[in-house]
Amino acid sequence: MTIEYRQTRDFTEEDLRRLFLSVGWESGRYLKRLMTAMRNSTHVISAWDGDRLIGLVRALDDGATIAFLHYVLVDPKYQGRHIGDELMKRIMKNFTDLLHVKVIPSDPRTITFYERYGFRQYDNCPAMVRKNMQNKD
Repeated sequence: MTIEYRQTRDFTEEDLRRLFLSVGWESGRYLKRLMTAMRNSTHVISAWDGDRLIGLVRALDDGATIAFLHYVLVDPKYQGRHIGDELMKRIMKNFTDLLHVKVIPSDPRTITFYERYGFRQYDNCPAMVRKNMQNKD
């Protein structure tokens, strides 16, 4: 198996649906929004096994001070093969000149993953999120 990494914002709805739902993310039910999100992201790097989308990382940044990582995910059938590691290494190359890169882990079990790339938790800065998921496509 050879994994190909691509910098693209072009996905089919089925590509995104399958990947997001494979990890249990409800975003996979909002396909029009996901398609728009990918097109509007500053950076998107994806992992492919042939024509199958198996992993993705995306980021938003202002080009000077800050970047936010979002959507670091790998299909469970492919986890444990260092695909997430390669996605992180590739996306982090874009941010060497920025002051901050932030990520909000949605699952506490992923904190050690992000710590490998220099991320640290702040005791006095808990993440806050407002969800508006009731608005379907």
